[in-house]
Amino acid sequence: MAIYVDADACPVKQEVVRVAERHNLIVYMVANSLMRLPQSHLVKRILVSDGFDAADKWILENAKKGDLVITSDIPLAADCIKHQACVITPTGHQFDEQNIGNARAMRDLNGYLRETGAILDQKRSFSKLDRSSFLQKMEEVLQRLKRV
Repeated sequence: MAIYVDADACPVKQEVVRVAERHNLIVYMVANSLMRLPQSHLVKRILVSDGFDAADKWILENAKKGDLVITSDIPLAADCIKHQACVITPTGHQFDEQNIGNARAMRDLNGYLRETGAILDQKRSFSKLDRSSFLQKMEEVLQRLKRV
């Protein structure tokens, strides 16, 4: 079991490493730019090219059944689910076979609405509650994966 983080825009890198150390799991921080990462012998920095979806492709090629992927990227999440990896977002939402279709449809609909000007792109800020939800869900998923 390993943890794969779509690290370029991930706000919970520190938290991932803290939980991974408790479970003694390798964390692959995958990004297309250099960034400051938490110090740990369990963290493996994977620097990919800046090509389109290069980090996503690397994660998809390496994550497998029983691994945990942390991403907000819905297409990547859908592909990882097909490969039987578990997927959670930095806000603690878990994607699975039952909800990924709806997530993709909402993503596409919101993209269309933004393009037509029907809605404005308003990103909400990352909150303490989001961080707490993430930590709780990550621990829950890792415990479940260990039992399997």
